[in-house]
Amino acid sequence: MNQPTEQLVRRAQKGDAHAFSRLYETVYQDLYRFAVYTLQHTQDAEDAVSETVIDAFAQITSLREAAAFKSWIFRILSAKCKRRIRQYANPVSELDEETPAEGTDLHETLDVRRAFSLLPDEDRLILSMNLFAGYTSQEIGDFLGMNANTVRSRQSRALKKMQSQLS
Repeated sequence: MNQPTEQLVRRAQKGDAHAFSRLYETVYQDLYRFAVYTLQHTQDAEDAVSETVIDAFAQITSLREAAAFKSWIFRILSAKCKRRIRQYANPVSELDEETPAEGTDLHETLDVRRAFSLLPDEDRLILSMNLFAGYTSQEIGDFLGMNANTVRSRQSRALKKMQSQLS
């Protein structure tokens, strides 16, 4: 993170809501995209992101390293998403057709989302944490209580499953 961002974190830690909102502006699209792909439901994703922002603002004083803001807020969101996944009684069949990735064909995007939705919940979480939040296999393993090699294996198998669905 650049110096101005670190200054924003320090100001937010002192209760500056405007500084926190400027920090949020830098990550909100990634947070939302991560939540949509993980939860497969736009309203749940919006709720999870909203809860994350509220908790992050309330807990920002616990952030020790200003440069770690993005990974810190993604950890909060990941926990929210994981909790919601456990609460689902029935899996959601597919994502809404909103927020396709820029520069992609809508049909292609929907096919990828369908293939993604066929994966088990934990595999979707692993892929989302890596692809959208940028976590390493080790970080994902630490978060989910798995060995990093297991995370890499599950990610590889999940991607192969998706590829076979898309072929």
